[in-house]
Amino acid sequence: MVKVAIIGAGFMGGTHLNAYQQMPDVTVAAICDAGEAAGRSLAEKAGCEWYGDCFEMLKKIGAQIDVVDICLPTFLHEKYVIMAAEFQKNIFCEKPAALSPEIFARMSEAVRKANVTMNIGHVIRYWPEYTYAKNMYDNGQFGSIRYARATRMSCVSARAKNGGWFTKPDRSGGGLFDLHIHDVDYFCYLFGKVKSVYAAGSQNAVGSWNYVCSTLNFENGISAVAEGISEMPHGFPFTMELNIVGDAQALCYRMGAGENLYNIHAASRTTRVYSNEKEPETVCTEHPDAYFLELRDFIDHIKTGSPVEVITPEAVDHTLRVLAAIKQSLETGKEVPVM
Repeated sequence: MVKVAIIGAGFMGGTHLNAYQQMPDVTVAAICDAGEAAGRSLAEKAGCEWYGDCFEMLKKIGAQIDVVDICLPTFLHEKYVIMAAEFQKNIFCEKPAALSPEIFARMSEAVRKANVTMNIGHVIRYWPEYTYAKNMYDNGQFGSIRYARATRMSCVSARAKNGGWFTKPDRSGGGLFDLHIHDVDYFCYLFGKVKSVYAAGSQNAVGSWNYVCSTLNFENGISAVAEGISEMPHGFPFTMELNIVGDAQALCYRMGAGENLYNIHAASRTTRVYSNEKEPETVCTEHPDAYFLELRDFIDHIKTGSPVEVITPEAVDHTLRVLAAIKQSLETGKEVPVM
């Protein structure tokens, strides 16, 4: 039995709890959150104890914990990853891992020294429609890529309305790091390393890049466009689009959900594959929970002691370097090489 402590009792902490509760070989043994009301509420759902302090929790019951699952605000990730590593715990950390490659390097070094496993929650790599497109690309079914675009649009979430951490770009990274990262990371997963970027967009009143359009130029010669808006007007459905067009086939995916995926199970999702050789085909008619799939994969690797392959530390580092280049391009209006 793998025993997990979830750190952070917000929306993502609850999402992870739901996934773990579907795994007969996993027990959520503790919930930790500085907010007592939220912490106790999620602990009651988990059937475990609530703790208000992670360090004290690990001192008290650390011997009973195999995995620390970090669902905290982004600016806290470094502190708690290093803390969990010092207690010799395997770590699952939500994205974005950090707000710079330098911060992530410190986190990775702590994990390396502790000889534990860390995985970062880039869930789109497990999203069924995106994995379908990945398989098509790997199998050469698109032919030569002529065009690739991914779009992600969200209205202002509840956590961005209260003046808290999410509104501050030095704490959340704004839409660039919290939202746009999904499609940037996916295109890196699909096409490999990015050579240079050019981005255009605008900041909101507090300096967050919440409106971004990025062109990613890959080392293999492919270019892709990623669009991200995290301040659509009230009532706009959380929207994801993926369009990949090759000279043999094209895939077009669109999803419209409620505000910020809160009612994902009721979302409208359509994926179509087009070809000049046959009639359009609807694919991906079943929609398994991607959060379950990513956590299931992580737990399986913890049990076997093998490294996670879908998202590696090197991949996380590269995505963060691409985001840093996009930020520089937004600030300078120039094409920027990815270092």
